[in-house]
Amino acid sequence: MMNKIQMKASTALFPVPTVLVSSRLGSKSNIVTIAWTGVMNSVPPMVYVGINPIRYSHRLIKESGEYVINIPSVEQAEVTDYCGTVSGKDVDKFAETGLTALPATEVQAPLIAECPVNIECGVKQIVSLGSHDVFIAEVLSVHYNEDVLDANGKPDFRKIKPYGFCGNEYWALQEKVGIHGYSKRRGK
Repeated sequence: MMNKIQMKASTALFPVPTVLVSSRLGSKSNIVTIAWTGVMNSVPPMVYVGINPIRYSHRLIKESGEYVINIPSVEQAEVTDYCGTVSGKDVDKFAETGLTALPATEVQAPLIAECPVNIECGVKQIVSLGSHDVFIAEVLSVHYNEDVLDANGKPDFRKIKPYGFCGNEYWALQEKVGIHGYSKRRGK
């Protein structure tokens, strides 16, 4: 029998995605690094980001009602970390990092050109949970850099190279271990 050690309640779910969320209000654009994010629904496609109300992006997203989830590759880990350690109130993160803002097709918030995947989102609901407010949004459009698609036009995760956040550390995904339903095909 395995021995279990009980610890205090915490955000022990890991890995969680590491993303850059871009927003715009008027002429001011910003980028914030987020790990509290994920999928909430398939039809219609719904996602969320959890943002502490003290963060500059919180106001931009709350007032504009939109954001873009930009999925960085592992090579962008340092710039992603930087965007989570300085405030957009004080720093133009696009200028400081050299990241390129591209016009989105459905929202005013910019896409980040260097990120291989961009997900345009329209806020449907804001839920206050304590330390963070959750911005639940419908996915309005998804963009992929051409060079991360396979020959059939499908996302190739080996080329995208997403990574996760685990207990205050960034971790790369190592290898594919199976596909949905593979256990049934093996006769289990």
